[in-house]
Amino acid sequence: MNEVIKVEGLTKVFNKSLVAVDHISFSVKQGEIFGFLGPNGAGKTTTINMLITVLKPTAGKASILGYDITKEATAVRYSIGVVPQEYTADEDLTGIENILLCADLYGIPRDVSKKRAEELLELVELTKFKDKKVQTYSGGMRRRLELACGLINRPKVLFLDEPTLGLDVQTRAATWNYIKKLKKEFGMTLFMTTHYLEEADALCDRIAIIDHGKLVVLGTPDELKENLGGDIITLSIKQDVDITNLIKKVEHVKEVKKENDVYLIKSENGEVTAPLIIEVLRKEGYVVTKLSLTKPTLNEVYLQYTGRSMRDAEESPEAVFAQRHTMRRART
Repeated sequence: MNEVIKVEGLTKVFNKSLVAVDHISFSVKQGEIFGFLGPNGAGKTTTINMLITVLKPTAGKASILGYDITKEATAVRYSIGVVPQEYTADEDLTGIENILLCADLYGIPRDVSKKRAEELLELVELTKFKDKKVQTYSGGMRRRLELACGLINRPKVLFLDEPTLGLDVQTRAATWNYIKKLKKEFGMTLFMTTHYLEEADALCDRIAIIDHGKLVVLGTPDELKENLGGDIITLSIKQDVDITNLIKKVEHVKEVKKENDVYLIKSENGEVTAPLIIEVLRKEGYVVTKLSLTKPTLNEVYLQYTGRSMRDAEESPEAVFAQRHTMRRART
């Protein structure tokens, strides 16, 4: 399978001191959905901005469809589509007018763009609303319109930044179907970020996790979960004390992580280990208030490699504001 995105030692340093992206290397194969995950401030957005030619790398190199992102930036831009997290459609224009405006920016002749716009409106099921102003659209309709705008130049590679942020469960599922359709029917390569780990698990062929500017792990969802090497026991106790060291002494316990008031315990055989832990805690006078046993999930993978769960990842004020703004608009 051909590599449509190739990244080698890509690095970005701001103000000669802040290393935002630190010599990362990976490739994305033709026709796959590639998930790019990481806490805010990890270097995720900076990496994407270099790939879509918004930022110039400090060191290293990358190519998309064989075009160097620095030396052949114009060719890269014509070959890719970008669906940003923020809604960018003009609310005073109709749906089809927004798509045609995007086509004009690419220099696509109107006789061509009109036909493409109609096809895209049908694809995202907005044909009935094409002449309605965007300000009347629901959040789901706006997201589908953004997707159509990102496809007007018929890109071979599509970048999706938080494609379902703020959408309700039903609309999110519908968006998943559109994304799968782009891969299945058009053979498109998709590079996506998401805060919903179940979304990454359901959609992505491979996932890369970046933290502190470094690529820490890459593989299929199943590979990443299998690499954790055990079941996960989730435990809480009534007392406000740290019992990490006590749990570590229990037979079959491989690893213990404390996240807020919850202990995440890794064991090769959770069914055997859980009763042993309860017995040890009971003898020491601790009261167990919660205990569950699960097979590894992507959240455990994420916690393993970043030290935090996706839902509790620290966010910058700018990121919080942007996400809240997007979610408010999605709900109107």
